[in-house]
Amino acid sequence: MRTITFIGNGTMGLSIAQGLKGKYHIEVVGRNMENLDIFEKNLGKKVDKFLMDDFDVSNKTVVLCVKPGNVEEVSKKLQGKADLLISVLAGVPVKTLKKHFKPKSVVRSMPNLAASIGKSMTTLTGDEKGKDEATVILNAVGHTLWLETEKEIDIATALAGSGPAYLALIAEALADGAVKQGLKREDAMATMRGLFSGFGELIQEMHPALLKDGVISPGGTTAAGYGALEDGKVRASCMTAIEQAYEKAKALSI
Repeated sequence: MRTITFIGNGTMGLSIAQGLKGKYHIEVVGRNMENLDIFEKNLGKKVDKFLMDDFDVSNKTVVLCVKPGNVEEVSKKLQGKADLLISVLAGVPVKTLKKHFKPKSVVRSMPNLAASIGKSMTTLTGDEKGKDEATVILNAVGHTLWLETEKEIDIATALAGSGPAYLALIAEALADGAVKQGLKREDAMATMRGLFSGFGELIQEMHPALLKDGVISPGGTTAAGYGALEDGKVRASCMTAIEQAYEKAKALSI
């Protein structure tokens, strides 16, 4: 079984490791053993744990999942050159990763939290040399899409990477609306979850506009609710959310 080395033991690293643990041997590198023990417990599987100081990444396939602002500090603690560095750091360009870590190849990626259940939509870009291996690894936690430029992955980060937070807000708001009208909280949550589960299947096969038109009937309940969303500028707010997240990704570039 091949080994994947995680540098960093936060939420995103754990989500990816959850998706990979049945297919790869996992080793994780962090700042203190207490947090590494927590990572192992939450993963639910035995892993090899190492402290970051002077850890040798030579000839390893590394998934870098530290905070973007800690890139330089972390790079100074590690030794050697990785075969492949897969970064999940928003906004940190390939040239910066090469400058600090000097791996043989670099791939930037942006998975999301659905990696933990094998349903991530992960976008990638970087060195062609590392494309095939990175794609195989990240296909193990969902779907992948290789993009040609780093600008494109910054835009995709705003959509696929940040998207679960946007959809969580919408899901919560819809359930709250049902509760406000008198539906029991547990029934509202169950209905909302069923809605999103079915919608997830439908959107794979249908354009959003066609799906919408298929539900809305003239003068009906859906038309009334949809009109309220348009009045509330939900469409414009979603587009602005992507714009602002993209601008933030660019600002994070080092």
